[in-house]
Parts: sequence; C-alpha cells; structure tokens
Amino acid sequence: MAAEPPAVREPRDEARAGLKPFDVGNNSCRLSMPRASVLVPLFVRGGRLHVWMTSRSQALRTGAGEVCFPGGKRDPQDRDEVDTATREAEEEIGLPTGQVEVVCALFPVVSELTGLLVTPVVGFVEESFCPCPNPAEVSSAFAVPLDFFLRGKDHFAIRPPGRTAWIHKFNFVDPESGNFYHIWGLTATMAILVAVLALRKKPEFAVGFDTENPLPFFQQSLDRCTSKL
Repeated sequence: MAAEPPAVREPRDEARAGLKPFDVGNNSCRLSMPRASVLVPLFVRGGRLHVWMTSRSQALRTGAGEVCFPGGKRDPQDRDEVDTATREAEEEIGLPTGQVEVVCALFPVVSELTGLLVTPVVGFVEESFCPCPNPAEVSSAFAVPLDFFLRGKDHFAIRPPGRTAWIHKFNFVDPESGNFYHIWGLTATMAILVAVLALRKKPEFAVGFDTENPLPFFQQSLDRCTSKL
C-alpha cells in the first residue's frame, strides 16, 4: 500500500509555525528609551502570503513619502507593544484592532534616524480587509507578496564604511495602481526578516544574519546601538 503524501499546511499555519519560536512577547527589552511599534499585517491572497504597507503623507514634517508599516510611538495608555501597533494601524489605515490575529512580537531594533526602539508586531488580517488611509498620516496603502522580499531581482544593498549591517533597498511597482515604491532601511530589513521566518526560505542575496536563528544578530545590533547612548 502506497504511503500517503504528507499533509500540506495552509500558508497561515506555515507562517505561524515559522514565526512563533521567535516571539519575544513583552520581555523584549528593559531599556528605558523612547519606544515605537509597527504592525506587519499579513494576509493570504491566491494561496500566497502578502503584506500591507503604507506610504507616508507628503504633509508630514519627517519621513514624508517614505514606505513603512503602519505604526508609531508608544502612548502612555498603551499596555504593551501590541497595543501600540494595533492602535496605530487603526488610526492610519482603518484596521479595527479586533480584526487582527496577533502572531508574535519580534526582537526590537533601534532606528538610527529617530533613536526609537521599534518592535515589529506580526499579525494576520482577512483578505477582505480594505485599507482606508488617514490622509493626515498616510498617502496610500498597498499590498506586496511576501516572497518579493526574498528575491534578488529588485533588491539592492549597500554597506557603509565602518558598519557591519547592510542597508537593503527594494523597488516595487504596485500592479493595481501602477505606483512605484522605494522600500528601504529599517522597513526593508523587517520585511526580509518576516519573509525569512514566515516562509522558511533563504533570500537570494546576503542579509548579514543567520536565517535559521537571527536573534543573536539583532541582539548584537541592539547592544551596539545602546552602547552609544
């Protein structure tokens, strides 16, 4: 009797299994420094994982027009990083907090541009969700296939002198709107990390961290940044 083929798991289940071991919860860091969180909203379309991203409003004083995940600074009433990420996502793209299935909070990283300690919170939303951008903060919201961040075709990277980490850059054309987006820096690094963990695949380019266990790299990066404070 022929053996049964192994069961094929749904993309959501595969992603949960890949992300959950790296969930740091609320014990990510005890540093007393300004904090922020971003939500990495995943969803399944056509059997593939996608992620919602935003382009910041041109009216903003800092980072105008840059691509990022919905998120922002921690408010005093926020209980934790998840609260911050989901609250900001509701404010920026109209995503109700109750419609987010939070999977994990990944290790925080320091934004060298803002000095904020940023925690990426990964969650699932339904495919039917339609972003409603807040024009005061967001000019557009668009979906990107998650495996785009593993492909080398539209990827570029530089490593400035004296630094060990790469600055990653992607050029993405939204097939629905035709708009061109330049995704780079911390946002690109977070997108690569989530893609590596959720899809359990290696990128087609060098990333500078162990894709099987990226935590030591991000801990060392945090240590280097905070030693300068």
